[in-house]
Amino acid sequence: MKKNKYCLLLFVITSVYTQQTFAQQKTKPNILFIAIDDLKPDMGCYGNKMVKTPNIDRLAKMGTVFMNNYVQQAVCGPTRASLMTGKRPDYTKVWDLKTKMRDINPNILTIPQYFASQGYSSQGIGKVYDSRCVDKKMDEPSWSVPYYNYFKTEERYYAKETGMPVSGAYQSPETKVLVTKFRKEAEDKGMNEKDADDYVSKKIKPSIECVDVPDNAYNDGANVVRAIEILEKLKSETKPFFFAVGFSKPHLPFVSPKKYWDLYKREEMPVAPFQEKSKNAVDVAYHNAGELRGYSDIPPLTSFTDQKSFGLTLPLDKQKELIHGYYAAISYTDAQVGKLLKAMDSLGLTKNTIIVLWGDHGWHLGDHNLWCKHTNFEQATHAPLIISAPGIKPSKSNSQSEHIDIFPTLCDLATLQIPEQLDGKSLVPVMKNPAVSVKEFSVSQYPRSANGVETDRQGYADSKLMGYSIRNNQYRYTVWMKDNFRSNQPFNPALIVGIELYDYKKDPLETINVAKEKSYDVVSKELYGKMVAYFKSQEGK
Repeated sequence: MKKNKYCLLLFVITSVYTQQTFAQQKTKPNILFIAIDDLKPDMGCYGNKMVKTPNIDRLAKMGTVFMNNYVQQAVCGPTRASLMTGKRPDYTKVWDLKTKMRDINPNILTIPQYFASQGYSSQGIGKVYDSRCVDKKMDEPSWSVPYYNYFKTEERYYAKETGMPVSGAYQSPETKVLVTKFRKEAEDKGMNEKDADDYVSKKIKPSIECVDVPDNAYNDGANVVRAIEILEKLKSETKPFFFAVGFSKPHLPFVSPKKYWDLYKREEMPVAPFQEKSKNAVDVAYHNAGELRGYSDIPPLTSFTDQKSFGLTLPLDKQKELIHGYYAAISYTDAQVGKLLKAMDSLGLTKNTIIVLWGDHGWHLGDHNLWCKHTNFEQATHAPLIISAPGIKPSKSNSQSEHIDIFPTLCDLATLQIPEQLDGKSLVPVMKNPAVSVKEFSVSQYPRSANGVETDRQGYADSKLMGYSIRNNQYRYTVWMKDNFRSNQPFNPALIVGIELYDYKKDPLETINVAKEKSYDVVSKELYGKMVAYFKSQEGK
């Protein structure tokens, strides 16, 4: 009898302890981490009323919109490696789309890895890292549950009437026929899989596609179906979760279901008003839009269009088509974000979840005669960041922020100790008071090959030129350094090969580089001093 009473008492104590532990774990906020590829701040919440983004705008009304947020390097691999580790590119040493992050820094700490060490379940789906810069398991140390996929998910998540897209992107019947034809040609020539992919993409790789298909005919739509299924499982777990969901659109090619194209009129698409080099330009600041040139419908256009010595000159109708496609792809991605938010609401998860949404960098849409990213200009480095957190009122802030600030901010919001080695700063003070600033300026950088023209869109890890750019609320000041200079080395002014200064209050389109104009002497000297001080702060890191 006494033994039974003892067992009963032990059971009650254990049950109470288990319930308390479960309750304590569940009081920790979950984190929904939404990554969007090539998304510039062209949304309603950032002031662009033409682009239809009702779901991201709804999230913006729940959280803090960082209006002046900047990336560390405007290309997928480096910016994601930097964001995910809270470290600048000169520390990660990922400056291209070839270097693997942990080959250089085996013990580097990532956001999901840290949260997993703090009792979180860390899981991911879609494009969060760039696959070329991590291991085949999408950085295995980051995830407490093996990564679900990268660009594509299991076939059962795709629309039955279409199946999976060909070449990882296309559903057009005509494109499917041609891909099949050229792949057979490649096989008949005895090519391996990689060479066959290259052969096919040179033959048929359109920059846009408009087909009347369901959302889950494409990878992002299929991934969000699976992501909702994962959320349903996460709800029942005892651990709080860190769940990263990555979307590959609006990255090229601009493919999305027809209904999203139908939201816009082609003739109303706004082409860039300034498609020239800046006056007093530094030539190395520009590129030849090599990424877009790699699409099979672009070279024929350049053959009859007079090309400038920089960028990529396209006929007006193609410019409007690309902008139309980019906007449609944004709206398609917005709809997928809406499905996630709706699932969070229906599962009762929203109230105890930090939601962060970011674009990995901006995108040139013909300004400076440039397309894609790969620069230190405003259109490439300015990227969206929205953070919604329980108990913090929604707001918009014009304070400077950077992608490296996301790591410490999430730690702060989750009441976790912020790792000392991080380069960013917590943005929680800004979220609580949008008038507060935690930093004076943001820093971006971009490498160039020695000849000043990027002929290979993937860049070079041993690039001999590096441009460093500081951006405050009015100015951008950029210095281009030669001889493989990096910010962790002693600064030598003799290595400067070009300087840029843009005044965004007077010249938002960057039409004039005023670095050498007498009227800007005071500003130039002040920003030069801040750049030198920045280099000094990085020396030896």
